[in-house]
Amino acid sequence: MTAVTETAGGGILPGLRRLVATQEAVLLLALVVLVIVVGTINPRFVSERNVQSVLLGNAYIAVAAIGMSMVIVSGNIDISVGSLIGVLATLSGSLAVSGVPIILCWLIPLVVGAMVTGFMGLLVAYLRIPAIVVSLGMLSILKGGLISITGGDWITDLPEGYHLAQMRPFDIPMPIYFMVFLTIGAAIWMRYSVTGRSIYAVGGNAEAARLSGISRERTIVKVFVIHGVFVGIASVLFATQLSIIQSTVPPNLELTIITASVVGGVSILGGVGTVIGSTFAAVLLAAIGSALIFVNLSPYWLRAVQGILILVTVLADILRRRRMSRRR
Repeated sequence: MTAVTETAGGGILPGLRRLVATQEAVLLLALVVLVIVVGTINPRFVSERNVQSVLLGNAYIAVAAIGMSMVIVSGNIDISVGSLIGVLATLSGSLAVSGVPIILCWLIPLVVGAMVTGFMGLLVAYLRIPAIVVSLGMLSILKGGLISITGGDWITDLPEGYHLAQMRPFDIPMPIYFMVFLTIGAAIWMRYSVTGRSIYAVGGNAEAARLSGISRERTIVKVFVIHGVFVGIASVLFATQLSIIQSTVPPNLELTIITASVVGGVSILGGVGTVIGSTFAAVLLAAIGSALIFVNLSPYWLRAVQGILILVTVLADILRRRRMSRRR
């Protein structure tokens, strides 16, 4: 009993140290420090209105980053995600003004998103075309097609009840519900489901996964389809947050989503990371952008901050992998 107690006691502190050293804990600490420092400089930064604005306006990015994190964990990437969100948001709004039932206006983008990304997954999995090449081609197709068809026009006169993101059950904005519950659900699914563990296995070592009986091709197609569903949800939240929709691709949106995933601790080399970290990173990036305004700095500095965070995170991941390799 004494030996067991000592072992259990000795395991608590290392466990706490590992918890504190996780990327999620680092991001949460960085967010707290940012709030304290900027809130001291300008108290309006921590006002309820600004906090809700930061969360409400960027919840769809966090949702899209969940699916992106899964794709990157599998060892792939999708740089067409911003264009796809723009296309699906336009599709949803166009259906709404055409008189299609509102529930279908919310659900059809999820189906179309899954079909588009599923097709990309087939090309990546079975034709062995690198994901960055496939998604680069899809980016051009989606962005060029959207502008050619719509001319960048605004979609107005959206029907009553369409604006999902403006609903406030229990006085909490709907996008926050989506962000929180989808993050928790996806984290549990990735950790405990067979498919979730297969995604980690394929991203960590595809050959070892194959020898274990895991199909690399089916896993990659599945993760791209799931990613498309999350992109569809994000597009609906994006389309319904305002009373009008512009038929264009939001600028630099794909960079923000990929940054949230990578800074959240998802290894760009695959096999490592959680969706919880990507959500924390999405909120942190949004808070940094808001903080720059409140301290009278140009918001364009946010792009520089994103680049620095990506480089630092990738460098830390490479060093961690080398250290683990030497230990083995």
